[in-house]
Amino acid sequence: MLGVLEPYRGGDDIPLRKPEMVVGRSENNDVVLRFADVSGKHCRLVLSRGYWYAEDLGSTNGTKVNGFRTQDHRVDPGSRISFGKHEFILRYDPVKNGAQGEIPPDFLDNDVFQKSLLERAGVAKQVKSMPKTWEIQRQRGATLEELESGAGADYSNLTIDDIEFD
Repeated sequence: MLGVLEPYRGGDDIPLRKPEMVVGRSENNDVVLRFADVSGKHCRLVLSRGYWYAEDLGSTNGTKVNGFRTQDHRVDPGSRISFGKHEFILRYDPVKNGAQGEIPPDFLDNDVFQKSLLERAGVAKQVKSMPKTWEIQRQRGATLEELESGAGADYSNLTIDDIEFD
């Protein structure tokens, strides 16, 4: 066993038996949590360099490590991890899991410039659509592929009112 998810408010422990496990409401997940506030595929737990990492899979209600919403973060032994409103304590021994030397980085993704800080914290708003801008570009003859890629787009006159957020 590589670790255990211990329910914070009591209940049966959930053993972590594989180095990569998906947590969610769907029956085909490695860890099934049958709660309405847990997404179908909520979070991926990954064992790397002896430590567990939590990677949110775009869940609606988020994944938190020690009370902070995150997209990707190391979960140290004894730390709290939440899927929606359901909180667990992650118990494991990094040395038994193969850890050597220094504690690895906080993030599983080593390319820290790939995502903004807001995205890494799980609080970035996702742009849903830019209808006014697309309409203008379509009038100029832009194809759907150009619109989706942003090729040739001029957003210099774009205001916050032109953007619709989720």
